[in-house]
Amino acid sequence: MSTPLPRLRLNLDFMPSPSPEHPGLFIRDPYRYSDAMLIIPPVLVECLQCFDGRQTDLDLRAALVRLTNSLEVGDLEQHLLETLSKAGFLEDQTFEQMQEERRREFAEKPVREPAHAGSAYPEDPAELRETMARYMEGEPAAIAGGNLFGIAAPHVSPEGGWQSYRAAYSRLKPEYAGRTFVILATSHYGEPESFGLTRKNYRTPMGDARTDQRLVNQLAERGGAGIRMEDFCHSFEHTVELQVIFLQHMLGPDVKILPILCGSFARSLYQGGDPEDDDKVKAFFDALGELREREGDNLFWVLGVDMAHMGARYQDQFAAIAGEGVMSQVEVRDEERIASINRCDAAGFWDLVRENHDDLKWCGSAPFYTFLKTAPQARGELLHYEQWNIDERSVVSFAGMAFSKP
Repeated sequence: MSTPLPRLRLNLDFMPSPSPEHPGLFIRDPYRYSDAMLIIPPVLVECLQCFDGRQTDLDLRAALVRLTNSLEVGDLEQHLLETLSKAGFLEDQTFEQMQEERRREFAEKPVREPAHAGSAYPEDPAELRETMARYMEGEPAAIAGGNLFGIAAPHVSPEGGWQSYRAAYSRLKPEYAGRTFVILATSHYGEPESFGLTRKNYRTPMGDARTDQRLVNQLAERGGAGIRMEDFCHSFEHTVELQVIFLQHMLGPDVKILPILCGSFARSLYQGGDPEDDDKVKAFFDALGELREREGDNLFWVLGVDMAHMGARYQDQFAAIAGEGVMSQVEVRDEERIASINRCDAAGFWDLVRENHDDLKWCGSAPFYTFLKTAPQARGELLHYEQWNIDERSVVSFAGMAFSKP
């Protein structure tokens, strides 16, 4: 009797092995349900196709016999199956238990622990303060007064995008320290048409940024079915965390925040219509708009957003070089979208995003659109635009922007 094989999880990261000594396919879990990292040898990579939810152990055995030219594949078959299962890479009971346990652990934690200290930025507090001072050095201090109520900054690695971070965060003035910073950030792994909230304080090496639980509770009560409360994505997503360290550097470690992870608006992008045609999205927009009207100048808006993602890493059939070739055309299109944002033209911005199902792959489009639909009428200003080769064949674009009341 044959036994159906469990499906290989489709939400894993797959990439060529980074180790020349160990060639093959490198697999890891971006959701961090599992800490395992595997390299599947080249001869076995084809066998992963057997884990599609339809094929059986007999199909896997036949593939192994063909690939190894040996009939003695029983041990290899069992080893491959057990290795993938123990790693949490198959849709089986092992993964379900792992997923449930990790989500429970996050829900029970008193704070949101730093996930990227020691990788995206220094873990040592003194070293982090020194690094942040270096990033911000040379930018003139913000001028008192004015109608500034929001900024947009990247969520790319600060070492790659520090000039855009600096352009945006240098606009913050000490007088803003008492406000709640509404952080609208990209949710790379959250459900589409959803918004992830948490009541947990955000801890970094500088201290604990306080999450405004009163405002979280108001959104949770009024925001409808699109809200994911204590969204597990907060535990590992970098897009809020990187804004927090800049806020803490500029205004003190106990800065008050309202962290919101914005899932993509995939339905509108691929099926047409506006994002708010989805009842879940509309309910959240309404709730956030009510909160904005009620709180007024007690809020300051921060967008944690990158823009275009082009090149080999992002499934394009070309190598991308910042500022050259295709990326020169991307800059023109990026600037067109930025101009619509600066005009507070939500409909015009979304029309541009929807072209070719967003072939520029702006991962910040949902936070930008959410901001345009719920924040006060804004006059935007582009402070700094960049393209950065995240690897030799792939480019990310991003910017520092400021928003003022007209």
